[in-house]
Amino acid sequence: MTAETLSPDILKPVWTDLPRLPGLNWRVHAWQRVGYEVSVVRGLLSPDDPTLAHACGADGTAVKRCFVVVDETVDSLYGEALHDYFTAWRIEPEWHSVPGGEDSKELDHVVEMTDAMMRMGILRRSERVVAVGGGACLDLAGMTASLYRRGVPYVRVPTTLLGQVDAGVGVKTGINHGNHKNRLGTYYAPETTLIDPEFLRTVEPRHITNGLAEIIKMALVVDPALFSLLERSVPGLDADAFADGGPLPVEVISRAIAGMLDELEPNLWETVLERAVDYGHTFSPSLELLADPPLLHGEAVAIDMAVCVALAHGRGMLSLHDTERALGLIRAAGLPLTDPVFTADLLTGALADAVKHRDGLQRVPLTSGIGRADFVNDITPREITRALEFVASYAEGAHGVRVPESEGAAS
Repeated sequence: MTAETLSPDILKPVWTDLPRLPGLNWRVHAWQRVGYEVSVVRGLLSPDDPTLAHACGADGTAVKRCFVVVDETVDSLYGEALHDYFTAWRIEPEWHSVPGGEDSKELDHVVEMTDAMMRMGILRRSERVVAVGGGACLDLAGMTASLYRRGVPYVRVPTTLLGQVDAGVGVKTGINHGNHKNRLGTYYAPETTLIDPEFLRTVEPRHITNGLAEIIKMALVVDPALFSLLERSVPGLDADAFADGGPLPVEVISRAIAGMLDELEPNLWETVLERAVDYGHTFSPSLELLADPPLLHGEAVAIDMAVCVALAHGRGMLSLHDTERALGLIRAAGLPLTDPVFTADLLTGALADAVKHRDGLQRVPLTSGIGRADFVNDITPREITRALEFVASYAEGAHGVRVPESEGAAS
């Protein structure tokens, strides 16, 4: 059809029929499909095991590059084994070591890594970032991977107990800003998380205990069977026990990971802000970085959990028997129940900050029986003071002290 045969109406400019502003409106609907694997693989660094190589996209024939972010301590312990593994599979790593612990989670380290990735010229889809280390290393590498060119694929290899049961299995990344933990962060799923309990053999006892806090958390809010298992076994859950992979520690790790994933999967982007996995994370984020001497993440979570156990008891949500079971398990794991920095004023301020994070409501998960949680929105400063007094009395050996009835009510 030629222009000469078109009617005048068809030739009329289309924009003359459009409504005047603000009458123009478009609504876009899109869903992001997310799928990633979490696998427990023993002997991950054995050159005979292809799991890590395949995660890097290597098959042992063609040369494959990857950008490796490794915790400095892990590098000193496993750097040679990692290099030998990559050599065996014809993987050329661009190596980047970072300090361990919360001090490494700074924007400067993110910028340093992006500069290194630019120098490498990492390909946007076919070359991967591989993070090997504890939770801080995974957070930092994941944050960088999510930002560089708006996202490059990455693989997690957690080497601490906390990393294997908590930081390594979700989709959150983050760095600290000011005195606030994970104030800057993204939701960005890895392609896979590869968990080898044999890494735990070289983890210091304090860091094993640190990871036990997150396992106890899951037991308290979603898994009473795990709680009972921990009551029977927690004194023997050391680095060697986890690394040896006997039936009991395997069940402990498996139940903790499965419980975490069951809670996270329906709500990966936290569209629902009432999350049982936030147990122990109401007061601790604001205070973890303030303690002197510093607290590890799990240690701060343990103290937060102790306060929440006492709050639940004060509201009649948790019997005295179960309250003492919960506090007793935390203590039996070698975790602290109190810290001088956890004052009523600081906890009240931390709760106010949590309200901002939870969109205007407290949404504090409290145990309503071992293995269950309900959410409350009306915790008062007076309750916090009473809860601290209760935990302090318990920690000093004054068992059987009951918190006076609270003016608050569960919601």
